[in-house]
Amino acid sequence: MTGAQGLEVGFFEGKLLLNLDSEDEGVFVVGCAGGQNSLITLPVEWELFDCEKESLFRFFRLSVEGLEGGHSGVEIDKQRANGIQLISLALVGLKQKIGAENIRLVLLNGGSVHNAIPNTGEAFFALQIEKIEKAEEAVAGIRKAFQVEYAKTDPDLVLEFKEVGRKIAFETAGDEITRKEVPCIRVFSSGIEERLIGLLLGLPHGVYRMSDTIPGLVETSNNLATVRTKENEIMIISSQRSSITLKLAEITGTVEAVAKLAGARIEHDSGYPAWEPDLKSGLLLKCRQVYNETFGKEAEIKVVHAGLECGIIGSVYEDMEMISLGPTIKDPHCPAERIFIPSIEKIWIFLENLLKSYRCS
Repeated sequence: MTGAQGLEVGFFEGKLLLNLDSEDEGVFVVGCAGGQNSLITLPVEWELFDCEKESLFRFFRLSVEGLEGGHSGVEIDKQRANGIQLISLALVGLKQKIGAENIRLVLLNGGSVHNAIPNTGEAFFALQIEKIEKAEEAVAGIRKAFQVEYAKTDPDLVLEFKEVGRKIAFETAGDEITRKEVPCIRVFSSGIEERLIGLLLGLPHGVYRMSDTIPGLVETSNNLATVRTKENEIMIISSQRSSITLKLAEITGTVEAVAKLAGARIEHDSGYPAWEPDLKSGLLLKCRQVYNETFGKEAEIKVVHAGLECGIIGSVYEDMEMISLGPTIKDPHCPAERIFIPSIEKIWIFLENLLKSYRCS
């Protein structure tokens, strides 16, 4: 999409566009959602914490792993667990069981990229020694509750609780988490802990509205995508999508309102436009005909709740006819991503026959 956003008027002379970026062979995509990312910045307030003298505390890592994750557009309706939300809920549950004053948070991280449902979350904190056994019991209860709730969507969910000694993996660089052992000499202030957890639990995630005109299509959604603890601030990325411009503005406004209530700053990128379907397109009619002649069956026509380059290109070249197609890919944007190899050959054969049809016409 970065390349598509850099296109200038006049770069293309052609009026037909085949976008090879869809994930189901036998499906022609003719429309997509628009989207916008928001960067939320919460300033960190630190309190000094001498880990050598505070002998009543030990340090622990609480992490959520093994989640399915997936594409934040195509699979946002699957009700899969969000690692950032789960680690936040786990912290709330733990504090309720052992007392908030017995935990001092050091950092919280989660997610990987803006367009993937976060499949990980982690928190490091100092914990009162006398509360360790009670904390282990609390985590076991929270783990069981999570595993029951997400048994079908995230069967490999793991909530791990382990001691990490008196040094903490803390540093981050850009969007990447850099593992480096550094002494813990500071913790979040109790105020920033409350604001951070409230922000992460208050931000919307998942389906916001289904389409009124296309059965089964997600119209508007939000993905609470990443959170990173840095030197002086905590950075959160929220990714909004909608096929309706006004609804995209509405969900983005909700994200902004929640961020401001938590005392955070928020910036929005320029986003990308939706691609409105044209079911009377000559290119679409030709593709349907060639597919039927090649494979003896009709191709499926779809609009997807994901961002495609076609939306950007179509906003620059308004008379461009476009379809998006591709081989069958499963679980995109997550560790289980894979491609069905025989579908690649079918796409090749179809494209070859499509191009021949234009040469002969």
